[in-house]
Formats: sequence, C-alpha cells, structure tokens
Amino acid sequence: MGGDPVPTYCPLCVSRCGARAEVHDGTFLALLPDPSHPTGKALCLKGKAAPEIVYHPKRLLHPLRRTTPKDAADPGWERVTWDEALDTVAERLRTAASVDGPQSVGFSSSSPSTSAISDAVDWIQRLIRAFGSPNYCNYMELCGWGRYLAPLYTYGASVPGVYLPDLDNAGCILFWGYNPSVARLAHATSTVAAVARGAKLVVVDPRKAGLAARAHHWLRVRPGTDAALALSLAHVMIENGWYDADFVRDWTNATDEVDGESVWNLLAAHCAQFPPDVAERITGVPATTIVDTARTLWEARPVAFYTWSGLEQHSGTTQAVRAIDVLYALTGSLDVPGGNVLFEAVPSNPVDGMEFLSDTRPPAVGVDHRPLGPARFEFVTGEDFYTAALDGRIKALVSFGGNMVMAHADTARGREALRGLDFFVQADLFMTPSAELADIVLPVATPFESEALKIGFEYSQEAQSLVQLRQPLVPPRGEARSDLQIVFDLATRLGLGAHFWDGDIEAAFRHQLAPSGITLEDLRAHPEGVRVPLTTRYRKYAETGFATPSRKVELYSTTLAAHGYPPLPTFEEPLTSPRSRPDLAVRYPLVLSCAKSLFFCETQHRQVAALRKSAPDPQVEMHPSTAADRGIAAGDWVSIDTPHGSVRARAKLSASLDPQVVFGQHGWWEACDELGLPGYPPYGPDSANLNLVLRQTPSDPISGSSPMRASVCEVSLLSAAAHGA
Repeated sequence: MGGDPVPTYCPLCVSRCGARAEVHDGTFLALLPDPSHPTGKALCLKGKAAPEIVYHPKRLLHPLRRTTPKDAADPGWERVTWDEALDTVAERLRTAASVDGPQSVGFSSSSPSTSAISDAVDWIQRLIRAFGSPNYCNYMELCGWGRYLAPLYTYGASVPGVYLPDLDNAGCILFWGYNPSVARLAHATSTVAAVARGAKLVVVDPRKAGLAARAHHWLRVRPGTDAALALSLAHVMIENGWYDADFVRDWTNATDEVDGESVWNLLAAHCAQFPPDVAERITGVPATTIVDTARTLWEARPVAFYTWSGLEQHSGTTQAVRAIDVLYALTGSLDVPGGNVLFEAVPSNPVDGMEFLSDTRPPAVGVDHRPLGPARFEFVTGEDFYTAALDGRIKALVSFGGNMVMAHADTARGREALRGLDFFVQADLFMTPSAELADIVLPVATPFESEALKIGFEYSQEAQSLVQLRQPLVPPRGEARSDLQIVFDLATRLGLGAHFWDGDIEAAFRHQLAPSGITLEDLRAHPEGVRVPLTTRYRKYAETGFATPSRKVELYSTTLAAHGYPPLPTFEEPLTSPRSRPDLAVRYPLVLSCAKSLFFCETQHRQVAALRKSAPDPQVEMHPSTAADRGIAAGDWVSIDTPHGSVRARAKLSASLDPQVVFGQHGWWEACDELGLPGYPPYGPDSANLNLVLRQTPSDPISGSSPMRASVCEVSLLSAAAHGA
C-alpha cells in the first residue's frame, strides 16, 4: 500500500482530529493534519507519535494467563490462545452471574475523553446492559460529571457536554478549568481564530497555561474555590442588571415561589453573600477582575463556554458546576448562534443497549448513599468500586483499557481491591500496573489497525454532519484484536449473540447507519467521510421546554431540594485545604493540585520516545519564591509530601502561580528504554505516582468526585543520595 495519504482521523482523545496517514509498503509512516476535515486544522504531538505507538516493542501481542497468586512478584504469564482466553472469561462471568447475580460483575474502561475507547464505548455499554450488570466504572466522576450529568440538575441536558460551544460565532468564550491546548486541540485552533476576529476570551484556571496567555481576563482562582467565584460573578451581573431578563423570566424558574419568596430573590440574596471583595479573599481573584469579567460576559455576548476535569476533581464539584451553570443561564446564550448549541445530528440507531434496562434491574453500587450521583446513571465511582470489590459485592471485573490503580487516587487501596477480585480480565495495548493484577490479559489493536464508525464529530454543525468509517491503516500486530471485536466475541460466548448480530460487526454498523441512508459501501468509497446536509435549529427549548421537573432552567433545583441537598448553588471550602484543616497546615502549608500534560494521554505513552523526550521526568510546578524559601532550584529533584506519603518529581518554576499553590502530574510509571529514561514503581518510597499520596475522600457528597485537585502538601529538596545522583 502506498501512494496518496489515506484520509482518517486520530481517535486518541476527544478532539478526534481529522488526519491523513502516510502508509508505504504496508508500513504506517506518519500521521498529518487534514485541513479539509472539520477537526483537522492541527494535530498534536500525541497524534503525530501514532506510528511509534503502533510499532512499540512493548505492545501486548498475545493473550496471557496468570499462573501465580495475585500477590506474587511475578505473575508467571503464560501465553494462551484466544479461544482459551475468551472461553475462560465467559465461563467465569456466567458462573459469577449464576451464583451472585450479574451485578456481581463489574465492567470498566478508560475515559472516552482521553483515549481511543470511544470507538467501542457504546458497544461496551450494550454488552454491560445485555449481560445485566448495572456497574460500569469509566471515571465519570473525574472526567465527565461536570459536562454531562451534573448539568441535568440545572438544564435537564448536558451543557456543555452535548450543547457544544459555537466557537465560530461566539462573542465571548469562557473556558473554566479547561485548557484545550492539551485537552481538545480543535477547540484551541477555533478559539485562536475567534480571538483574532475580535471575540473576548475569559479563562478561569490556577495556571497561566495554554490559551490563558491570550485571554482578555485570566482569573487565577485558588483550586477548589470556583463556586465562590461563579456566585460572585453572578452577584455582579444581577446587581448591575447585566442579565437576559427575558430569558430569566420566561425560561428559568426565577418566578416560582419557595416559602413565599421568589426563586429570583432567593438567588439574588444568596449571591449577595459573595461580593467581589469577599470573593477575592476566598478565591485570590482581584475584586476588580471579577467586576470586569462580569461586564465582559454581559457586553460581549453571546457566550460560549466549556469546562473540563479542572472542575470535576474536588470535594465540592457538583455545587461548583451548578454555580457556573446558573451564571451561564444569566447570559441567555443557550442554544443561540455563538452560544452553546445542540447541533443537529445525523439520524442513526442507538446501540448502547438502553432497551435492555428494566425496573427490576439491580441498582448500581453507590446509589444508596449518593442517589443523584453517577450511580443513578449506572456509572460507578472509583471509590465505590474499590469498596465493593473489597467487601465482596463485586467479585469479577472486565476492563477495556483504563489503568485504574494509576488513574484513581488511593493507588494502594486500588491494588488491594483488584487483588481481592475472584476474577479480573484486562484488555489493553500495554502491560500496565493494573493489568499486572489481572487473571487474563487480552492484547488490543491500536485504533490505527482497526475499523471504527464515527457518526458526527462533536465540535460544530459542519463536524456533526460528517460520517466517517475509519479504515485500518495496517493489519494488527501479533494476535491483537480491537476492543470492538473483543466485545462482539465475548458477547457471542456469553449467549448474547442475538443482541450483537451474531458477532457480525459489519451488520451492526449497517443497523446503526440505517436511518441516515448512508451505506458502508458509500463510506468505504469515501474514506474522507460522507457529509449529510443538516440545518441547525436554535432555541429548541421553545418547542418542548427543558427536561427538568419545572420544564425550565432550574436556578433553584427542585430535585436537589427533594433529596436534602442545597437547592441553590453553594460554596464550601475544600474539605482538605490549609484553611479547612489548620491541623494539617503547619506541616503541609501548600495547596496541591495537578494538571494534564501536553505530551501524554493521562497514564499512557511515557514509554514512547517521541513524546518522552519532551517531558523526560515527572515535574511539580511551583512559584520561584516558594522554591527559594525551601532551597529548591529549577530542575532539582524534590519530594512532594502529603499526609499519606511522599513521591518524587523535578521542580519546575512558574512565576505566574500563586506562591501557595503547586501543581503535580499524575500517571508516571513507565520507562522509556529507547531514551534510557527510567520508570517508577507505582507503590513504595521511590514512586513518582502522585495518586499514591492522594485520597479519594473526602469526596463530593453528590457525585463522589475525588478531591485530587485541591489537597495539602509540602515540597522539600531531595538529597543527592535520595534521588540516585
């Protein structure tokens, strides 16, 4: 195979950037941006490293079976055939379901936002639901809750997860806890273009990272105090009349009465507790900046906004999201050109298995103590999964990617939870610390070796109109199979073949495509994709109202009130901070947060030389004065100390940080042999695994989100002997 570049897209993260692949004589050589694709104006370093990922010598290439106990230093991996592996998995799952019910089997995957599991995630959910388990762990509480599920208690819809920012037409762009330069490159390129044409940019982030340097207003919020900032901005807008009075009157529950008082008056009085000078003392954002930002949000409308996991990993996540959602409602920018819009979608048949749900289905783990959290939607938090595995409610786990012990806090507890399972199967590209605890490991093909169907790209109306069948660029290495193929193979062995077109993926794709009128033949003839003419309708809420109990945007959430939670968005000091825990502040005076790296997809790819050369060591960012006070210079090896232990990193100095705040990086474990750069143990005194010394608690009372981005620490210089110099 050679000649012209092959149209495709990169599925390594939620950006799904359009690309062209260079393939010569059956070898995948390069992945390049495709400007003709709606998301293809640029390609990040991770996408450009795709060939190295495909051909990496540490790829898993054959199914493996453990031959030693879970606590053995060596798993004693034994190569087995696919038939042996899948027959074993199916037998163990059937046995667990027959003895303890299908709810005793948990399923997990990596997050579709930060991995290529998006190719298969709907089909994984179909398998879970057809099997009868309500327990699916995919990091929803850490990466998705704030975009997709928490907004249901304000809008009855996923704003901004599904109601996407119309960046091309926005007058003002608000990014809160979100750096698209590392998380969603297509948003970054559109934002740069929007600013160039005159749009205003507001960035709320403790770090001056990415597009924050271009922002008209950068709000350096203290980690975990976002709700106070949002309530203060809302107060300024209400006090000055800077809100869309028609939208508020007609499409929110502002005029409803609670105990004889209107919701609007209750909200105004509640927000008035956070005037800018008070908010400045809480958040660190200057009062003048709060007022100026509120004015911009009003005068530069329509406002398009987006959030990310910077808001989703706190003890107060849900209320912070609620506060921002209420603030956004004041702008009246929902579902209007330049706001956050529910773009039209190409008609298709859903395949996520919702038809298998019933009222007799057992509840998901965690719903008893967090009835409105992820478990309500059959997503299990990491904290609740570990508890259920340790107490025996979940006895088996089927995991598609996802490095659970490294991606969640409480790494050591996670190891014990996975060890305690009766049976654990992991499908993955590489052997990870989580996979090392499995009974069966299945080798997964990279997305560049497998076929996938994408109906709409979640970015703009043009992008949503595109249907693309991503074709394999090269055959899978070894015996690797795609996640999708593994799902279909396992479903047939579990006796669920009738729900999976008897294992025929092509027939399943045809079913999915049927309402669109597009055929697989059309897509194979046009690897660049087929565009379906769609016209955006705006203000669709005027036709049906909102999917909330009041049929309006709920400034006062009746659902939260009915379950005993504050119905107006509230601020509570992070439950583990120097201010809330003065008993810890003497020993641990700094606020510890973390941020996503530009060079890696979460815990993946540190073994890839093209990426690791740009970030050879784990780092912790700190203010120069904070470092100087501790005798630390740039590049020194330091110890990040928390009440739960210590891990190592190199100091990186950043003058834009608050001197009391430091930023670490999670996901460090893998060595890069090609560059001679070391790996780090996931556990123990020489670890660089930040999540080893963070806890899943005290978690958000509604969502169970872990407080991984606002805790306490101290940073100290490591001696030369301690860091091996």
